[in-house]
Amino acid sequence: MKGTKTTIVAGLAVLAMSASPAFAGAAKHSKARRPASDQAFVIGAAGGSLAEIELGKLAQSKASSDQVKTFGKRMVDDHQKALDSLKTVATAEHITLPSTLTRKDQALKDRLEKLSGSAFDRAYMNAMVKDHRHDVAEFRAESTTAKAADVKQYASTTLPTLEGHLKLAQTTQKDVVGTSGKRTNKKPVG
Repeated sequence: MKGTKTTIVAGLAVLAMSASPAFAGAAKHSKARRPASDQAFVIGAAGGSLAEIELGKLAQSKASSDQVKTFGKRMVDDHQKALDSLKTVATAEHITLPSTLTRKDQALKDRLEKLSGSAFDRAYMNAMVKDHRHDVAEFRAESTTAKAADVKQYASTTLPTLEGHLKLAQTTQKDVVGTSGKRTNKKPVG
């Protein structure tokens, strides 16, 4: 009888550990599976590009500054190319990419849709600077830590474009918003 109780207790302990999130997560990261960080990066990068495309289209139609409209067009063009390139990586890694905006990105789009004029320009450019700072940091990290070679290559080759976007976003933000927080009427650069 004592042996049966020990077996039952041991079985319950194993069952409890397998149901625990910590142990369940460890099981997901076996060598037979793709590292979760690469998968999360690819899905996040795709979602980010979808958002940049949607918000860039919005900027082209709602911005009052030609410079912001030009920035929005560049976001659409560059992030569509990045997304097309990422689709190849996702296919090779058997990752399903999102086709809709995240709740957070949709909320930003909804908020921006309600704005117009210089209020839109200011909010959009502030979001672009913040977003590209985050993207540059993520892509820089993934370009050195990704497990899958094609994911690492994608991050490495896309990083310079994102760094350029960040610089352009910062310049556009300063030109449009200015240091006083008021919009100026400077023409777009190149």
